[in-house]
Amino acid sequence: MKKLTTKLMIAATVLVAASGAASAQTLTAQIPFEFRVGNRVMPAGTYQVGLASSVSSAPLFLLRGDYSRGSAILVAQSREDPRKAWAAEGGAKLEFACAGGRCALAEWWDGFRGGPAYRFRLPEMGKDDIHMAVIPLQRDKGE
Repeated sequence: MKKLTTKLMIAATVLVAASGAASAQTLTAQIPFEFRVGNRVMPAGTYQVGLASSVSSAPLFLLRGDYSRGSAILVAQSREDPRKAWAAEGGAKLEFACAGGRCALAEWWDGFRGGPAYRFRLPEMGKDDIHMAVIPLQRDKGE
């Protein structure tokens, strides 16, 4: 566990140093509900998300909220083809798994044809019915 924590701290340091470079790949979402990312609860609001590092086998993402909403570093659990409907429709998306009034970030796709979608580990959601909420992402002006 200590080794994993050390690696994540190093990754966070690299991520902060590289955040200027990552901002060129940033997408923005208006998330209208509270949600979980790992162990953190993030409030509803405007968030920027982007690939921060793909050096390792597990890509790192930065989720950064406007104002005092905080930020989180996400490690992708898996890479897969985006859903056929998403690929046909185009446009970047965030997907959340929601149950019992709680939502957690489940998947991100940057909207580029041929590019992978990234899935994230979900917390225990309980026994309630799970539904998925898809939020479109907007590319920042100038990209």
